[in-house]
Amino acid sequence: MNGERQLSASGVTGIWRRLGREIWDARFIYLLLLPGILYFAIFHYGPMSGLMLAFKKFNARLGIWGSEWIGLKNFERIFATPAALSAIRNTFEINISRLIFQFPVPIFLALLLNEMRGTRLKRVYQTVYTFPHFLSWIVVSSVLLDFMSNGGAVNTVLVALGGNRVNFLSDTSLFRPILYFTHNWKEMGWNAIIYMAAIAGIDPSLYEAATVDGATKAKQVWHITLPGIKQTIITLFILEVGRTMNAGFEQIFYMQNAAVKPVSEILDTYIYTITFQSTPSYGFSTAVGMFKAVINLAMLVIANRVVKSLNGSGMFG
Repeated sequence: MNGERQLSASGVTGIWRRLGREIWDARFIYLLLLPGILYFAIFHYGPMSGLMLAFKKFNARLGIWGSEWIGLKNFERIFATPAALSAIRNTFEINISRLIFQFPVPIFLALLLNEMRGTRLKRVYQTVYTFPHFLSWIVVSSVLLDFMSNGGAVNTVLVALGGNRVNFLSDTSLFRPILYFTHNWKEMGWNAIIYMAAIAGIDPSLYEAATVDGATKAKQVWHITLPGIKQTIITLFILEVGRTMNAGFEQIFYMQNAAVKPVSEILDTYIYTITFQSTPSYGFSTAVGMFKAVINLAMLVIANRVVKSLNGSGMFG
């Protein structure tokens, strides 16, 4: 028995020695990874201890650990609060619509830019479409307010053409379409870069062979380009589904107003409201945030499994 234990101990020691040598041999790679690891450890994993607030009735005098434990009462309150349920419904509706009206747009843009013949002109268009990404939503919403207000340029043109003024930003039926349109305008060029990089990795000889066989540009896109970037599309689609409960806080926060709040209040803006614009209930707002994160994780796993069962490959191949 003692001999077996010694052999077992020596085997474990040998494994750790080999692991130590491998880490030392790749020490410069680990040094490059170190800033990223520290960032996630300090700013992402470290603050997760604060999730304990979701199960407590927070008392600032007692602190997080000394506050009263109330179990799942904060989560039960979510489903008993009409405003929270409305925010959950709006978040789902807006994100499902984003998948329909926003997700495919960068793919189409990448395909169109890829088919352009002039390299210089292609770069000009790519720069023009990418530039709005670097504008903050504060700037975009301010410009939008100037253009679409009652006295703005759009209404001025409508009146000059004999039409009536339209309250674009106060109309609940128009708010979400404006939301999708402005997001596409701002982000489609930036998001298209990923697909263009994937297209650049496709073997050019495939296109040459297709041209010799008489395939049109449309058939080349359908049978070569799209299959070549399929895995990229699948990965980004699954990640997008995994953000179902994140409907775009900044964009909606700066564009919403009291008139459209019934259709624009999402979980992120609701958390902001109950935390900073009313009597704060830190335990409840933490519970709402935790609920959102759990749903996102569940949606990510479900989307990956569904896509893998239908397509044969998921986010990890």
